[in-house]
Amino acid sequence: MTGYLVVASFLCLFLLGFPVVLALGIPCLVYLMANGLPADMVAQRMLYSLDSFPLIAVPVFLFVGSLMNCTGISNYIYRFADTAVGRMPGGLAQVNIFGSLVFSGISGSALADIGGLGRIEIDAMKSKGFHTPFACAVTCSSAIIGPIFPPSIPLIIYGTVTGASVLQLLLGGILPGLLCTAMLMLMAAWLAYRRGYPRAPRWPTMAEFWRDMWPAMPALAAPVILTVGMLVGFFTPTEIASVTVAYTLLIGWLYYKQLTWKGLIDASFETIRATSGLLLIVSIASLFGWILSVEMIPQQITQGLMSISTNPYVLLMIVNVMLLVVGMFLDSTTAILVIAPIIAKPLVAAGVDPVHLGMVVVFNLMIGLVTPPMGLSLYLVADIAKVKMKDVLREMLPFYVPLVFTLMLITYVPWFTTSVPQYFVGNP
Repeated sequence: MTGYLVVASFLCLFLLGFPVVLALGIPCLVYLMANGLPADMVAQRMLYSLDSFPLIAVPVFLFVGSLMNCTGISNYIYRFADTAVGRMPGGLAQVNIFGSLVFSGISGSALADIGGLGRIEIDAMKSKGFHTPFACAVTCSSAIIGPIFPPSIPLIIYGTVTGASVLQLLLGGILPGLLCTAMLMLMAAWLAYRRGYPRAPRWPTMAEFWRDMWPAMPALAAPVILTVGMLVGFFTPTEIASVTVAYTLLIGWLYYKQLTWKGLIDASFETIRATSGLLLIVSIASLFGWILSVEMIPQQITQGLMSISTNPYVLLMIVNVMLLVVGMFLDSTTAILVIAPIIAKPLVAAGVDPVHLGMVVVFNLMIGLVTPPMGLSLYLVADIAKVKMKDVLREMLPFYVPLVFTLMLITYVPWFTTSVPQYFVGNP
């Protein structure tokens, strides 16, 4: 009973507007004081949660996203995307989505995608006559690709807290990322056709294609190098993060020649600020999870779910509904840290592939980024474009269809997630 009081206290404090750290930390502190647990054990538990090799990749990828914003790589990616797919129905809307796919192969973050490409994409679409809230909606929905296509910060965090193979999780995101891209591009094409939005007057000549592809080549090569490196065993997921930093620094200094010492220092401090907050949440969430384990909450939830059904697809549907609701109120990192360790055991026990489950969980929570009231991506694009949130949300409504459809395919066709890691690595 005490464990459920801790959970209820966290939810109440969070809904009252307390910061996540305090909403998690206060119930934990009260529990520890009530049970007379020594402070040194608590500190040891929190520090132990940070002693994780895969977790090192998270701040490093955050650093990559900051570096890309100050090296001008985003501009070259966008220019090439415009040349490659600007003639498709929807024009710059398709460029927006395709550009997010390319950018995600380097940054691994939805908010980094919006921060890096969002302003460029929205301004370009506005100048061509696109409705500004529509441009914001396309930017929001396409940013979801980043956290599921490798490298992915949420998948790394999920693997760290559940014990699932981070390498297989990252490989498992390749086909879902491409699937999500295709679904969003189809919806953008349909909406653009109905509304008469412009597109490029013609397809590029081969000379024009190579002209814009060549400057973007180092950026385009990054996802390929990283993915191949993982497949052949040259890099672990954590090492990939460091290789990406070195690669970004190299092309920023030597190829693009736009990386300055000031930009490097600014990117470093931005990463430090983001990392300190994230790791504090990770340590507190670990303590929260430990308390739930002591109170046997995961075991009780396992028994409860198994009493409803032992069919893995029924359990996945229950988890989908639960996570869609959770994603509306919790940011993805907190939700993964708190929820994932609880639901992973019963579903894996029911026969759900741990890599498949990881993709379902992460994609669900990424939809939460574009779903109010939390909806961090919605707030970010609304701030960038200086438009009202309700206008962005109205334009987002059609894009929920391809996102939910993709979620259903990922959930009930495990092949999309498991085929690539099984082919290259084997069963988990």
